[in-house]
Amino acid sequence: MTVRMSTFSAYERGLSTLQRRQTELASLQEEMTSGKRVARASDDPAAAARAERALATIARSEADQRALDASRNAMQQAESALGDATGLMQRIREQTLAAGNPTYSDAERRSLAQDIRGLRDQLLAVANRGDGAGGYLFGGQGSTQTPFVDAPGGVAYRGDGGALQTATPEPLQLSADGGRTWLQAPDPDTGTPTLSVFNVLDQLATELETAGRGNDEISETVRVGVRGLDAAMDHLGAVRAGFGEALNHADGFELRLSREALAAQAERSAAEDADMVQVVSDFQNQQTGYDAALKAYAMVQRLSLFDYVSG
Repeated sequence: MTVRMSTFSAYERGLSTLQRRQTELASLQEEMTSGKRVARASDDPAAAARAERALATIARSEADQRALDASRNAMQQAESALGDATGLMQRIREQTLAAGNPTYSDAERRSLAQDIRGLRDQLLAVANRGDGAGGYLFGGQGSTQTPFVDAPGGVAYRGDGGALQTATPEPLQLSADGGRTWLQAPDPDTGTPTLSVFNVLDQLATELETAGRGNDEISETVRVGVRGLDAAMDHLGAVRAGFGEALNHADGFELRLSREALAAQAERSAAEDADMVQVVSDFQNQQTGYDAALKAYAMVQRLSLFDYVSG
């Protein structure tokens, strides 16, 4: 009876050892396959919490990167638009200076005025340029309608004042204040921000179209026109430089985001990734232990009272 109980006990111990070895081997096999030490929160609650926090940081960084990309695209387009505007203004300035030629007839000046009006319309199209996403580059705070319209008193701004910004830790510009950009250049006489680019061009074209004016009047028109054009171009240049600064800010923010994301990736990896060298070593050790347990179990299964007596 004693022999039977000892044999049964050895059998139970061998089976228990074999099952434990199988479970440990399966766990190590899973780590080797997935490369993860923590596959479930129950594997290591503290490490799982660290990994979740890192994942949240990564997700936030990815969202901030998308917002940054949108801002960069908008600022690049706005900067390009003002580059086009500067080119048009420079052509208008050249036409204005040509109109001051005292040998020109009224008809020739009217032709120059028509050219200026055509360039002015192109400039208005630049001010109303879309952002490719259903909005307008100079629509202010999310205007969905064309921001600038020709009105009886001159070009009027229908956009919302101010500019859209991203909801990132470092706010980034998504649009431009069209009223400030095109209608609020510093007046060269008063210094107040009341000079409209379009009013300057409309007045210039109207005076050049007027017949029967003397050379002194024409010279004054050219002088005032060029002065207004220069003030407007200086203002557009300053706004354009602001877009360049916004792009530089975006570049710096992107670098900081990249570092944050890399740190979060490293934290996540440290929390849940397996040490593959150690896992392989543990697996080999467990495999050796499992083989030994399997042999011992097989020997226990062959035990009998006859084996015991003959031994």
